[in-house]
Amino acid sequence: MNKISAILLLVFACLSSFAQEVDEKAKEKALKSSTNLTWDANKALSEDNFIAAEVDYRKAIAKSGENSAAPYNLGNAYYENETYNEAFGRFKEAGEASTSKADKHKAYHNMGNVFMKRKDYAKAVEAYKEALRNDPTDEETRYNLALAKELLKKDQDENKQDQDDKDKDKDQDEDKDQDKKDEGENEDKKDQGDEGDKGDEGDKDEEKKDDNKEGEGDNKSDQKKKPEQGEGDNEQEQQQPRPNQLSKQQVENLLRAMQNAEKKVQDKIDAKKVKGAKIKNEKDW
Repeated sequence: MNKISAILLLVFACLSSFAQEVDEKAKEKALKSSTNLTWDANKALSEDNFIAAEVDYRKAIAKSGENSAAPYNLGNAYYENETYNEAFGRFKEAGEASTSKADKHKAYHNMGNVFMKRKDYAKAVEAYKEALRNDPTDEETRYNLALAKELLKKDQDENKQDQDDKDKDKDQDEDKDQDKKDEGENEDKKDQGDEGDKGDEGDKDEEKKDDNKEGEGDNKSDQKKKPEQGEGDNEQEQQQPRPNQLSKQQVENLLRAMQNAEKKVQDKIDAKKVKGAKIKNEKDW
């Protein structure tokens, strides 16, 4: 290595050391300024001037990322005002910026408190556990962890019960739907059965009609036959004399006798005419 190279290396080393020194001094200056702003913000907050305190805390955070007190204190201010989303963001920022376990413990403890306010007990448990990892001796954090676990279990049990109730209601609804479906199928089968019965009744009615028609046909045949039988009976009745009624032969004999009598009378009349006797208008028979 020649002298020029050695000189150049020495120069670069000096410049790098000087730059680091400058950077360290700038960081220290920025941290000091951030700390002063944090004190101003704390004073404004103690005087209930939240707006001035918020402005100074934000300036302090912007000045130095190493100042974990500024975001932590601002997070507490938001927490007191029940602005939990803003509070959580500042506590998380403080936990990441903290270099000491004590500061990390406080940041995670307060993050757990925000989760408790949100009723997000699972995340609260994890935050309190992280806080205890940085300070296992803190009894308040331990108590909050036990409370978060108890509330988480209660919440899980209620959710499980709600889910069981929903499943039960769903099963009941499905059973009702199935019952309605079965009733509908039974109604359809019943309707089909009624239609079949109606069809059988219709067939029976048709058979009855056919039987009636056949019966009527037989009756008509009987009726047609009966007059013929009646005519034969009439002929027999005409041939057989009724009481107090002359038979045909008797009438013929009587007419023949009347004719003979009339002839005798006429002969007598003719004879009397000759003799000049009075004419009788009465018949001898």
